[in-house]
Amino acid sequence: MKRILNLLAIVLMTTAAMMAQDKKSFTLEDLLPGGNNYFNLQPKNIQGLTWWGDQLLKPTLEEVKTIHPKDGKETTLFTLEALNKALESVGINRVRALYTLNYPWADKTLVQLPKSQRYAVYNWETGAVTTRNDLPKEPYANVDLNATSGNMAYTIGNNLYVNGVQVTNEPEGVLCGQSVHRDEFGIHKGTFWSPKGNLLAFYRMDQSMVTDYPQVNTSTRIATLEPDKYPMAGMTSHKVTIGVFNPATKKTIYLKAGDPTDRYFTNVSWSPDEKSVYVIELNRDQNHSQLMQYNAETGERMAMLYEEKHPKYVEPQNPITFLPWDETKFIYQSQRDGFNHLYLFDVTGKEIKQLTQGEWLVKSIVGFNQKTKEIIIMSTEISPLQSNAFAVNTQTGKTRLIGAKEGVHRIQLSGSGKYVVDSYTAHNVARSIDIIPVSGKGKDLNLLKANHPMEAYNMPEITLGTIKAADGKTDLYYRLVKPVNFDASKKYPAVIYVYGGPHAQNITDTYNYGVRGWDIYMAQLGYVMLTVDNRGSSNRGLEFENVTHRQLGVEEMKDQMKGVELLKSLSYVDADRIGVHGWSFGGFMTTNLMLTYNDTFKVGVAGGPVIDWKMYEVMYGERYMDTPQNNPEGYKNSDLTQRAGDLKGKLQIIIGGNDPVCVPQHSYAFLRACIDAGTHPDYFIYPGDGHNMAGRDRIHLHERITQYFEDFLK
Repeated sequence: MKRILNLLAIVLMTTAAMMAQDKKSFTLEDLLPGGNNYFNLQPKNIQGLTWWGDQLLKPTLEEVKTIHPKDGKETTLFTLEALNKALESVGINRVRALYTLNYPWADKTLVQLPKSQRYAVYNWETGAVTTRNDLPKEPYANVDLNATSGNMAYTIGNNLYVNGVQVTNEPEGVLCGQSVHRDEFGIHKGTFWSPKGNLLAFYRMDQSMVTDYPQVNTSTRIATLEPDKYPMAGMTSHKVTIGVFNPATKKTIYLKAGDPTDRYFTNVSWSPDEKSVYVIELNRDQNHSQLMQYNAETGERMAMLYEEKHPKYVEPQNPITFLPWDETKFIYQSQRDGFNHLYLFDVTGKEIKQLTQGEWLVKSIVGFNQKTKEIIIMSTEISPLQSNAFAVNTQTGKTRLIGAKEGVHRIQLSGSGKYVVDSYTAHNVARSIDIIPVSGKGKDLNLLKANHPMEAYNMPEITLGTIKAADGKTDLYYRLVKPVNFDASKKYPAVIYVYGGPHAQNITDTYNYGVRGWDIYMAQLGYVMLTVDNRGSSNRGLEFENVTHRQLGVEEMKDQMKGVELLKSLSYVDADRIGVHGWSFGGFMTTNLMLTYNDTFKVGVAGGPVIDWKMYEVMYGERYMDTPQNNPEGYKNSDLTQRAGDLKGKLQIIIGGNDPVCVPQHSYAFLRACIDAGTHPDYFIYPGDGHNMAGRDRIHLHERITQYFEDFLK
C-alpha cells in the first residue's frame, strides 16, 4: 500500500508540473497599466452603467439600452448611428464611445455629450441637438454644470467664468474656481453650486506670497523655468477665501471669515433653501476645527455650529449632508470616538445623536432612500479589508447589509434610492455586477459574473494572514506571494513592497487580495513577495493611524521589521537576500529601512522618496509632523540626509524629473549627503515626468526596478 501511495504522489506531482508547464508566463506588458496586453487580462466589466431615474442605462458599442431592475428586460433608447447623424446635422464631431455620456436629468430624455463636443445635449426622443453659445473658443477647464438651473461654471487660466461671464479678474498667483490646499481635506474641486443652481460658491486662493519651487522644462531648446508654488512645512502658506456669485445679478460677495492667514477652509456645502453656506474651518496646527454658517447673500458669519479639538490632529474630509426629508437636520462625519462615524445635528448646532458606532468606520455616504428614511453608506463594518454597502436606519441606527458579504463594493444608487447597481470583487471573485433592491425584498439581478482572466497563466500562490505589530497587541494584515512553481526545499530571495503612510491600504479583499502586477512578475522570477499594512496606514481607525504623529517612519519601520521576522521564520526564504521597494511615502520607508536596518536589507529601490520632511508641503507635512519650529527633534530624526553614511546595501533612487509632489530637491540633497559621506547609491531620472510614471514609461520603470533586483539580490 505504501508503494502504491508513493507512486500516486509521484504521478500527481508530475501531472501538476506538466500542467504548469502548459500554462503561459507573464510579461510586464500583461501585468502593468500601459502594457499592450494589460486590459485583456483585467476582469470583464460593463462600462458606463449609470442610472436614469430608476432605470439602469447600459451602453454597448452601437446603442444605449435601459435595463428594468425587476426583470432585467432591456429596451433600446437610442443608437450611436442616430446620435452621430443628429450631431453631424449641426456640425458637431461624431461620438466614438457611448459610455462617456452623462445623464443629469432623470425626468427628461436628454443626454449630455463630452466636453470634446463643446457641450451639446441630445434629445433621443425628438432627435434634436442643443448647444450653448456662451462657451469660449479658447481652452477651458473645471466645468461644473448645475442640471436644475442650467448654469455652468468653468475656468480659463486662473479665473472663473459662469455662462460666458467673467466672474474674477485676478493676476498671476491667484487661482479662482479650482481646488485649493493642495487637494487635502477631501477637496477635489473649486466650485459648489447651491441645490437649485441659483448661486455658486467658489474658492479664491492667493498664493502670490508662496515660494516658487524652480521646476525646469528640459524639452525646450534651452531649458526653461516653469516654477510651482510650493509651500514647504513651516514656511509661508497661501491664503484662501470663499466667494458667492449670483448669475442673475452678476454680483459676487465674499464670506466674512476674517483674516485667512494660516487657516484652512474645507468642505463647503449649502443649506437646502440656498440661504446659508457652511464651511469647516481649521487652524494651521490642524488640531481645532469649527463648522461655520454664513449668510449667502451678505457673507456675514451667522453661527459656529460645532467644533472639535484633538491633541494630535483633526482631519475633516466630508461636507455636512442634509436629510432630504427634513431640511432642519444634517449629518456630520467625525472621528471623535476613534472611527469615522455619522452624527445627526439640527440647524442650530444641537447634536441629536450618534447614528453609527463601533470599531469600524464609515467610508462614504452614497445617498438616501427617502421612502424608508435610510442613509446608504459604504463601511468597514464586516472587515477593515472590505468596503460594503449598508442601509442605516435614522431612527434606530441599525445597519442592514446590501449585497454580498464578502469583498470590496462600488455602488451607484438609483434616483429614488430604491435600487443599487453593485460592482464588487473579492479575493476569489474577479468581478460581479448586480442590481439589488435596497429594501432587501425582491430578487437580485446579476448582470455579469466575470471569469478569472489569468487562468491560462502560471499564477503564484497568494495568501493573506496577520502578525502582531511592534506594540505586541495590534493585528497587522500581510499578503505573501510565493514563487511560481514553488519548491519548499529551495531558498528564495524575498522583496518587501511597502507604502506605509496615511490614506493608503495595500491589502484588501479584492481579486487576488489586491496583489500588484509587479509582485506577480517578481514571483514568476523566483522571489517571495511580502506586503504588510503597518500602523499609520488607513481604514483601521484614528489611533492606528496617528500613532506615527511627530515621528514619521519610526513605528512604521518597527512594524515592517515584524514582517522581516515572518520572512526569516519561513524555511524557504534566504535571510541574507532580503530587498525592499516602495514609492512616495514608500520611497521614504525604503530609504529609511536601508539606512536603519542596513544589515537586514541587501537591496532597495526607492521611488519619488521624501528624504527630509522640512521640504515637503505644508498641509500634509504639518498634519503628521507639526512644524519644524515646533518639532525640531522629530524632523531631525526623520531627515535621511543625516544618516547617508549608514548605507551599506545597494540602493537605487528613481524620480520624475518634474515631480510636483515630492520635489527633486529631496533626492538631490540625499545624493549630496552620500557623496560627502562616501556612500554610493544609484540614481535614475524620468525627464518631464511627475510623481508617477504612466503609459510606456511605467513599463520602462518596472523593467528597471526588476533588473536592479536581478542584478544585486538574485
